[in-house]
Amino acid sequence: MASYTYLSQEGYDKLVAELEELKTTGRQNAAAAIAEAREKGDLSENAEYDAAKDAQGLLEMKISELDHVMANARVLDASQVDTSAVSVFTTVRIKNVKNKKEVTYTLVSESEANIKEKKISVNSPVGKGLLGKKVGEIATVVTPRGGIEFEIMDISIS
Repeated sequence: MASYTYLSQEGYDKLVAELEELKTTGRQNAAAAIAEAREKGDLSENAEYDAAKDAQGLLEMKISELDHVMANARVLDASQVDTSAVSVFTTVRIKNVKNKKEVTYTLVSESEANIKEKKISVNSPVGKGLLGKKVGEIATVVTPRGGIEFEIMDISIS
């Protein structure tokens, strides 16, 4: 059973553009690098050729991964998201029960996660711990050093 990747329209458009770039320019560059390395002589002892082939393999793997994500992508309208509980595309303000520090995160898909913008993946430990919780509930986030408890202070759409 395929698991869906929920994306905003902006995130979906970025992935489409990245995939198109990799399939066109990326493949052309990889082919050119292989051709250039091939011209330098014996392929059995040509490190540049091996490196170009490895780079091509990584490129094709990235294209395959993005194709898979796109095949299972579902675009959600963030304005239609229910804010009665923490879910994808909700912005949640949480307070660490132990040290009383508050932080606000927006839960997004893995491909849209960006910690600098306070966007965390729903598949991250914090995201998994917060999903489904309501305002006032305590969410336990499992970490290697034990559980951390957060109180859900507010849920909104950004």
